[in-house]
Amino acid sequence: MELRELQIPDSYEITPRQFPDDRGVFLEWYRCDRLAEVVGHPLNLAQGNSSVSRRGVVRGIHFADVPPSQAKYVTVQHGAVLDFVVDVRVGSPTFGQWDSVLLDDIDRRAVYIAEGLGHCFVALTDSATVSYLVSAAFNAEREHGIDPTDPAIGLVFPPEAGELLLSPKDTDAPTLAEAVEQGILPEWDAARRYYTSLES
Repeated sequence: MELRELQIPDSYEITPRQFPDDRGVFLEWYRCDRLAEVVGHPLNLAQGNSSVSRRGVVRGIHFADVPPSQAKYVTVQHGAVLDFVVDVRVGSPTFGQWDSVLLDDIDRRAVYIAEGLGHCFVALTDSATVSYLVSAAFNAEREHGIDPTDPAIGLVFPPEAGELLLSPKDTDAPTLAEAVEQGILPEWDAARRYYTSLES
């Protein structure tokens, strides 16, 4: 597999090598050793999640308190989504910026998102099935969100997504500026210290 760091530090696109034959296809969509080589530490798996979304569904922008937050390894088993990584770490050189990767059942890419980063996706097909491996169990008290339509962030949703559908939780989430005022965003320095602690 090939790993490429995205424009947001501590996030990576993973492209697996596929082996097709007359029976179908085989691939390794997750390799703990290859990921650890690049990230600097293993992804300690604590929970696996799946979501199924109709076309146009937007989920995110979600993040969690650091530490421990939640590192995520995200891929698509069926359909297609445009996956966004948003830097919400106050003090980061790319704070407020984002990058995106098309995840689908053709190229079968995955995205690794380090603790403290924001995550969002929009479904481009019906029954888009997303699977997540995460480093910490869900804890509602430590989970937060930012409005994915915040113009200050400026996520670009492709036309093939059609009409967007967001949950009340996401539409009621604060903007990035409001999140700064509320003091709920992770700190860049705290995130870096936490990453270092995972390496030891």
